[in-house]
Amino acid sequence: MVLVSTNANNLLSKLAKGNGHGEDSPYFDGWKAYDTDPFHPIMNPRGVIQMGLAENQLSFEFVEDWIKNNPQASICSVEGLDEFKDIAIFQDYHGLPEFRKAVANFMGKVRGDRVKFDPDRVVMSGGATGAHETVAFCLADPGEAFLVPVPYYPGFDRDLRWRTGVEIVPVICNSSNNFKLTREALETAYEKAQESNIKIKGLLITNPSNPLGTVYDRQTLETAVAFINQKKIHLVCDEIYAATVFAEPGFISISEVIENDMKCDRNLIHVVYSLSKDMGFPGFRVGIIYSYNDAVVNCARKMSSFGLVSSQTQHLIASMLSDDEFVESFLVGSAKKLAARHRNFTRGLAQVGIGYLKGSGGLFLWMDLRHLLKEKTLEAEMALWRVIINDVKLNVSPGSSFHCSEPGWFRVCFANMDDNTMEISITRIRNFVLQNKEVTTKIKKQKFCWRQSSLELRLSSRRLEDIMSPHSPLPQSPMLRATT
Repeated sequence: MVLVSTNANNLLSKLAKGNGHGEDSPYFDGWKAYDTDPFHPIMNPRGVIQMGLAENQLSFEFVEDWIKNNPQASICSVEGLDEFKDIAIFQDYHGLPEFRKAVANFMGKVRGDRVKFDPDRVVMSGGATGAHETVAFCLADPGEAFLVPVPYYPGFDRDLRWRTGVEIVPVICNSSNNFKLTREALETAYEKAQESNIKIKGLLITNPSNPLGTVYDRQTLETAVAFINQKKIHLVCDEIYAATVFAEPGFISISEVIENDMKCDRNLIHVVYSLSKDMGFPGFRVGIIYSYNDAVVNCARKMSSFGLVSSQTQHLIASMLSDDEFVESFLVGSAKKLAARHRNFTRGLAQVGIGYLKGSGGLFLWMDLRHLLKEKTLEAEMALWRVIINDVKLNVSPGSSFHCSEPGWFRVCFANMDDNTMEISITRIRNFVLQNKEVTTKIKKQKFCWRQSSLELRLSSRRLEDIMSPHSPLPQSPMLRATT
């Protein structure tokens, strides 16, 4: 009997065999490097520190205290056992009424109660990832596109495109005006799409911005609203970092902007939200779609069958977010902790002349390392990134993975670690920058050996830490200086 070997890949659909997920990018490669060699202060002190994960771990104490004081909120506790059956049995895809009400209330609190949200428009999804895909499914057909300002979150290539067939048309923003979105940039991107016979169905903006850490001012939001109304396309506002704003300028929601805009067609306005960043609950997969369009609400609610939030999670979240005293103290306390961490981290960068884009929100910095590049090219950015990953042992994300058109920018996350790990990361950055002049000279003389599967960069000479000297001169950054 002759056995015929079958290529397992040939048994898959074209969609499954494709690279629509976008996993083979530096953004995800950095995560792989961390996974294979994770830092631990005792077990692996020379491992990779995870600075590529936008996660808020600074405010868990507030949540932990609330849970200790409210054990009945969990149906998996003795105190909450009476409600176990009612919550554990089948729940429809509308979601628990108390959950939708609590989320709507929390969204208002995050926005300073300057605008109210209707619980009947709250549609749940499996995280912001599922919410974005659902919105794309509702608003566009395969081959149609969304305008998205660059730099943008790498996951959008997956969320919007992979299973929907929807395309992304970049709106080019650059450092000359601090990456601000302009009407001119929007018009240019729109016209280029038309020239390529690409139908634009919407504009997607992230406010606060990932990766920039900046917030949109009212004038820019009004510009976006005027643009989409003129073009008769949708505006999708990702506001998942709304409660991470820790300084001025403060956050302005698109919902506030359209509140008194009588000319705006509200059927074109949609908000994506989640509790992954603001509350630090990415594992709970609580994503929210809030649309002012009845048809979108109805369709998205049906689609949510593919990514429901568990009823157990809904019950716990509803109990927590219905506690107004807790919500108020959490929002204030979280902002204070983020501000302190941002201040301490940027102070460390300032000591070695590293600049960054000034922002007031998010869990990350848009760090300027252009002065460390051998030349202003993508290749030079990737070479620098590989050294940072493999020798400095920090997982930061290169700007090119966010589709940034200017080499030398990096996103670095600062809220997903304890104080001790942050200090170690700053020390590693400081030592690297102090040695940059000497290291750059050595790199030019050495041959890189890059193995993408294991993210190994090997230099033929000694490792970086073996050639560090505290006497190298500080490089001067041409951009703004980090300030305390």
